[in-house]
Amino acid sequence: MKNRISKDGSYYSRENNKGSDPIKNKKFMMMQTKKKNMKRLGGGGLSLDSFVNAKTKNDNYNPAFIKKQREFYKNAKYVRKYKKSLQHQPGQDDSSLATRPLQDENENGEAGKMNQTHKKNQKNSSRSLNELFEKKQVEDEKARIEREAINRTKEEERERALSRRKVLREKMLKKTKFGQPVMKHRIELLLETLQGSAT
Repeated sequence: MKNRISKDGSYYSRENNKGSDPIKNKKFMMMQTKKKNMKRLGGGGLSLDSFVNAKTKNDNYNPAFIKKQREFYKNAKYVRKYKKSLQHQPGQDDSSLATRPLQDENENGEAGKMNQTHKKNQKNSSRSLNELFEKKQVEDEKARIEREAINRTKEEERERALSRRKVLREKMLKKTKFGQPVMKHRIELLLETLQGSAT
């Protein structure tokens, strides 16, 4: 390698020149590591807008949804074919319409009788439905009253227990003038617990 003379008169080679500026070298190394990290992590971070749009897109593979769609299109195809076949056969529609009024005339006499019995049944069923509704209302009211009574008793019991605990706590926190706990209350508590366990 040829040595060159710098402006200040000293000799230096090209190899030495690469490492001569430590600040530039450090920046270069940082950029290289940054590029490597970007490649490794899959590119730069998403902007807020692109992140929101990416979340709203539904690119998920959902076999159940695909199956439903396939079934829907299949059914639509069959319906389309059926309608086309009906359009191509207008003669059959006319014959079926001609036979219907004859059947309706025969059934009209029977239908009148059926309607009267049906109306009677409807009245009876509406009465029974009203009775059932009233019974259900009464039962619901009773159940609600019972629930309220149970809740009230629980609340009273809770308040009594709370007041007992409060009184006991006050007794336990009492101290003599020298700062010692009052032993009388402690002994009473021990006796009560012993008597409670004995019974």
